[in-house]
Amino acid sequence: MKKILIAALGLLVFAAGSPTRAQTSAPARKRVLAWADVRAGYQHDSITHALATLERMGHETGAYDMWIRTDSQPITKTPIEFNTGTGIATGEQFLAHNLTFYDAIFFFGVREIDLTPAQKADLLSFVRDDGKGFVAAHSGATAFFSWPAFGDMLGGRFDEHPWGIIDAPVVVDDPKFPGMQKFPLRSVMNDEFYQLKDFDRTKLRVLAHVDVSTLDMTRPLVHRKDGDFPAAWAKTYGTGRVFYSILGHSVEAWDNPVIQQMYFQAIRWSLREVDADITPLPRKK
Repeated sequence: MKKILIAALGLLVFAAGSPTRAQTSAPARKRVLAWADVRAGYQHDSITHALATLERMGHETGAYDMWIRTDSQPITKTPIEFNTGTGIATGEQFLAHNLTFYDAIFFFGVREIDLTPAQKADLLSFVRDDGKGFVAAHSGATAFFSWPAFGDMLGGRFDEHPWGIIDAPVVVDDPKFPGMQKFPLRSVMNDEFYQLKDFDRTKLRVLAHVDVSTLDMTRPLVHRKDGDFPAAWAKTYGTGRVFYSILGHSVEAWDNPVIQQMYFQAIRWSLREVDADITPLPRKK
């Protein structure tokens, strides 16, 4: 009996002197909203795999936690409420988080997503005023053609894909940027290479471009006669950080470690977990 009492006393002393779970828990991870509302446009098969891949990378490395949504309910700073039939319940009671919960957005949406004017204002403010991150993939540049401010935030606009899905050389302009460190300086990639418009090289840093010298520039949808075809860029919007790349059309692209690391590190950069020089660069000829 005496041994039992001593053992029990020892357990009590250990428990009293042990830190609580809250005391030992690691600092809260950054929170990323994966926003993929494609109800109004082309349903890329790669989106599911892209979001699942980036969610896994964030979870396994501890860099961030990712919430995946294929609707636009979270795009607001207004508290989300639900009418339950017996009264109004808050979104937090249903784990329905708004933008104030997140530190960055990974966007793989398309075309005219139905947002209210208030939602649009909150999205811009999320990046511009709150200093949060916005990382967009591939079809993100096709979104919100009727909303000029979105194009200003992103840095440019989709302007057709003249060649469809082809093999083309991608050249790295800035190998020091976190998302480009795994890229070969020049590599042939298979993708749906977008032509972009309304971008200003004095307001963003082009990280990689498509070398179109080997492509047919006489195609009817080739609008850029200067051969300037960025493949990825980084910029600021107000106090926030923005990254965009045309790459990622196919499911197979998201199995490419180079593409995985580009977007993963871009998210980390947008979250301010890593830094980089994004001073505009002169165009490489």
